[in-house]
Amino acid sequence: MRSIWRTLDAELWRGVLAIALAAAVNGASFGAISVAAGTPLWVPVVMSLLIFAGGSQYMAIGVVAAGGSPIAAVLGGLVLNARHLPFGLAVGDVIGRTWPARILGSHLLIDESVAFAMAQTDARRARAAYWACGASLFLAWNLGVFGGALAGQLVSDPEVLGLDAVFPAVMLALVLPALKDTGKLRPALIGAVIALAATPFLPAGVPVLLSLLGLLAVPRRNKVEAPA
Repeated sequence: MRSIWRTLDAELWRGVLAIALAAAVNGASFGAISVAAGTPLWVPVVMSLLIFAGGSQYMAIGVVAAGGSPIAAVLGGLVLNARHLPFGLAVGDVIGRTWPARILGSHLLIDESVAFAMAQTDARRARAAYWACGASLFLAWNLGVFGGALAGQLVSDPEVLGLDAVFPAVMLALVLPALKDTGKLRPALIGAVIALAATPFLPAGVPVLLSLLGLLAVPRRNKVEAPA
């Protein structure tokens, strides 16, 4: 494990820590909004520990706060996170081959940890990037949610703080340099167009799934082999 962590350079750590900071701020927004919506403080805290899926957590709180049933919230979360199925297939070898590693790695499987891993050309760096990103975001998100939930009891309308805009802004900043490569720009644009076109007509989360069709335009390249 130590040899894996040594493969992380300063540039990679800067990216991981930047997105972890954004996750903490976004988590604070979620915690504050959840408490302001009338849920007990322990609900967003426990949800973040056991589910660890920001988009689904926002949607679940929104559905319940609007008078929807918990079943509808769960089903919506499953649809929204269905994209993790192909993600899991893509990084199966990166996570590890032992059952403890696969169970823990699956819990840390989010868009960002997969993106950091898939951006590496070396299998050892991909594994280190996956675990560094997943663990950092898990810690940052949960600390943010807890702090935001405490603060949410003091602020009547947390949305006026604009904390929910921080995470998308940081994600955009991290993605922009990669889009200089025309091979990555084309599928990103196609996916964005598909998602925007589908948003007015489909439930939340489904346009995100459809945007994955943009991956069909990704140029073929050699698959990264897992280390022995």
